[in-house]
Parts: sequence; C-alpha cells; structure tokens
Amino acid sequence: MANAYILLETTPGSIRDVASMLREIDELHTVDVVTGPHDIIAVLDSGDMESLGDLLAEKVRTIPGVVRTTTCIGVPG
Repeated sequence: MANAYILLETTPGSIRDVASMLREIDELHTVDVVTGPHDIIAVLDSGDMESLGDLLAEKVRTIPGVVRTTTCIGVPG
C-alpha cells in the first residue's frame, strides 16, 4: 500500500480547528499545518480507492472550514 497525501485549503481563521478535527480521524497518520498554497497536509495509508473516497467524502470534506482538497497517491519510486 502507498501513502495518500491530502492537501487541504481552509477558510481564513479555521486552520487550527480543521487540523484539530482531522487529528481525531483514526485513519490519518499525520496532520501538519503548512505554509504555501495549501494550509494542511494529512497523510494516510491509501488502502483501496473506495475506502479513500469514502473517507474524503464522509469524514474530511464535511469538516466546517474545509474549502478544497487535493489528494496525491504515492507511487513506488
């Protein structure tokens, strides 16, 4: 299995609250607040695509303050 990196953009002033809620999701290994075009990067084991889609739709994108997500799947290099 490869890691999946979820890049999140949030509404102004919501970064800390969103990061705190993300850290409560068991499937996420790491949640980091970052600088640059994204506000937060979360890391998880990508598992299967259906599980990843469910996690994004049901647990991540429903968090108040999440504006946009971009998911990058790690590939062996």
